[in-house]
Amino acid sequence: MELISILLIALVLSVDSFAASVCSGLAIKKIHFFQAVKIAFFLAVFQGGMPIIGWFTGWELKYLIKDFDHWIAFILLAGMGSKMIYESITAKEKDCSFNPLKLLVLLGISVATSIDALVVGLSLAFIDVVIWFPAIIISIVTFIVSMLGMLLGKKIGSKMSKRFEIFGGIVLILIGLRILIEHLFFPV
Repeated sequence: MELISILLIALVLSVDSFAASVCSGLAIKKIHFFQAVKIAFFLAVFQGGMPIIGWFTGWELKYLIKDFDHWIAFILLAGMGSKMIYESITAKEKDCSFNPLKLLVLLGISVATSIDALVVGLSLAFIDVVIWFPAIIISIVTFIVSMLGMLLGKKIGSKMSKRFEIFGGIVLILIGLRILIEHLFFPV
């Protein structure tokens, strides 16, 4: 998988973390740099760790489904992309009244925003992508995006976050479609 695709996937996966970071920036009246680093670090670790878990799971299942793995990767990515688009269109304004500095809240946010990354890791196992480099890129991108989300949270609103989610959903669908087309018409 080329670097551009990995970066696009990382950006798409970081959309939920960005939205959570914007809310975190709004929830904490005066967010300090180290508070922002703590939140971004948790989000990045979970966002990078979940694809690894998904990849190992997918790797174990891979030999059972090798004849139609590209279809599964396409369905998972297209389904996740469609879900992102649907939720961003139908969701009401996000409630930002929580304290992301509490450990249990931070863990909850980290897990909730990284479930999609688990599915991506599963998909990457099906198409023979070694997970370590993508997981590192996903973590780095999520950290940067989360820092930006918190620090800019007071200036950007949830409307901008919704646009990023729609764009992210479209990108995931296109990546899934590309995987399907490559395997159906250009097999290696």
